Amino acid sequence: MQRCTPTETPDIDHEALRAKYLAERDKRIRPEGQRQYLVTEDGFAGYYADDPYTPSVPREPIAEDVDVVVLGGGWAGLVAAARIKQAGVTDLRIIELGGDFGGVWYWNRYPGIQVDTDSYCYLPLLEETGYVPSEQYASGKECFEHAQRIGKHFGLYENAIFSTKVDALQWDEEHSRWLIATNRGDDIRARFVVMCQGPFNRPKLPGIPGITDFQGHMFHSARWDYAYTGGDAGGGMDRLADKKVAIIGTGASGVGVIPHLARSAEHLYVFQRTPSYIHERGGAPTDPEWARSLEPGWQAERRRNFHTAAFEAFAPGQPDLVCDGWTEVSRNLAAHLDATGGWAQLADVERFLELKEIQDYRTMERVRRRVDEVVEDPATAEALKPYYRFLCKRPGFSDDYLPAFNRPNVTLVDVSGTKGVERITARGIVAHGTEHEVDCIVFASGFEITTDLDRRLGIAPFTGRGGRSLYEHWRDGYRTLHGMTSNGFPNLFFTGFLQGGVTAAITLIFEQQAEHISYVIAETLARGASSVEPTAEAQDAWGETVRATATDYAANFNRECTPGYYNNEGEQKPRSHLGEPYWLGFYAFDDLLRAWRDDGAMEGLALGGGPAAP
Repeated sequence: MQRCTPTETPDIDHEALRAKYLAERDKRIRPEGQRQYLVTEDGFAGYYADDPYTPSVPREPIAEDVDVVVLGGGWAGLVAAARIKQAGVTDLRIIELGGDFGGVWYWNRYPGIQVDTDSYCYLPLLEETGYVPSEQYASGKECFEHAQRIGKHFGLYENAIFSTKVDALQWDEEHSRWLIATNRGDDIRARFVVMCQGPFNRPKLPGIPGITDFQGHMFHSARWDYAYTGGDAGGGMDRLADKKVAIIGTGASGVGVIPHLARSAEHLYVFQRTPSYIHERGGAPTDPEWARSLEPGWQAERRRNFHTAAFEAFAPGQPDLVCDGWTEVSRNLAAHLDATGGWAQLADVERFLELKEIQDYRTMERVRRRVDEVVEDPATAEALKPYYRFLCKRPGFSDDYLPAFNRPNVTLVDVSGTKGVERITARGIVAHGTEHEVDCIVFASGFEITTDLDRRLGIAPFTGRGGRSLYEHWRDGYRTLHGMTSNGFPNLFFTGFLQGGVTAAITLIFEQQAEHISYVIAETLARGASSVEPTAEAQDAWGETVRATATDYAANFNRECTPGYYNNEGEQKPRSHLGEPYWLGFYAFDDLLRAWRDDGAMEGLALGGGPAAP
């Protein structure tokens, strides 16, 4: 692989930039916060909730009693189901809304879709499936195919129920079962339920006045309409040659699709509230010799190196194995400490954070100056510059995005000063008092990621012991043991960002959770218990442990960021997309879980009754 070197970054005026960052944040904050977005089911299901890839074929309702139901067939669901099977529990079902496995990579098939993190870290279970990605940043198609590979490798297709949405979850105290109702009329009863519905399957729409008035064509990037545009994930949308197209949103999806729309449409209007920061894409096809040289444990080593770059700091002489925009700040910090002989400063946490922040500001200034180098029109270039900290928004990686704005058929409409588009009319979009007439509107407006839990899950009722609502139980914050179980909700397990460890490779989090959850399920069955849940005391103690690891620095960082899904649109008490992390570190958390399992006492969990009645 390539030799990794630090980037050349300019000197900066730290305090002046901080003031600029805060001013740019303030002009984008909207008092309605997350409520500025619409729920797609509310009158928009035909456009945004239906599956455009796999027709829903009528079938007879399923009535069955199983040991485990996994909700969701994306990465988290695939890994959880695989580990549960490996633990010896084979009586399970996977219920998935889409027509196949893949989750985010099933639903998102827009032109230009590609991972924006290192594929060798991101794609799960590479060594177990014997697969090495074809390039450092795999295409969406390759990710989808890898999800199918995992499904086949672990025999999960025989357990899957596709094209099915869970409508209700209720705990049956008498029989120690979760009663699962679906949109297909199913009556499924499960001893255990594992929640693996990632948020990237639920698009959200901007609550722009007049959105229902538009008489042209419109769709969300996560439900790409190739019948209208022509082409495929590689572009070539020939049916747009005589169309004026608008796209609302310049986050990760927008960064991927805008260059393709620019090449295809007669004219493209890009409506931008907050610019993304765009690093060079780079990357290269996988070197066959490198792939052959990989030894067992290579993915774990690479993931740990990636974690070090994102959340900690490299040690003297430690290589940067990933070597991209995600690791640039830490790489530059290491070079600075080498040059100044200042490695001892890392022992002082406050000094370390100060040094890393300076490298953050310098790197972001480099990114802004790159905009001037690429974009020809000075006003457009200025509007495309991101004024916020690294990781305030998801990083963008593209060699084609910025040059797209040099095309004569592309118009950037910056709506940051008005905090968004004014309204949509029958013929187009109004911004700054000017109506832009278009034939088609593409919403690249993101997903239900940090919105309220009931919006993200779309399951109602969702009730545990005594009819307690999970949404009410978590109304004032997550209440869990290890981020995976909650008192009053027996035999129910959670995955994702709640109250656990956080690392740069999200799929590693799913693997960690799956290993722990499969252990608890297998042990509960082996011990002849009908239910398992944390005690109230253990749940409260874990909450105190998590809060004790929190830092003012993390809270202030989140609060000072520009509004977006990372900080719940900048609401006064922002809920991070990372949940409430165990800030002592992902690997410290992993050690804690392993020690807990090795002890065998299942401390903090209460096992209920004998074997459950069928």
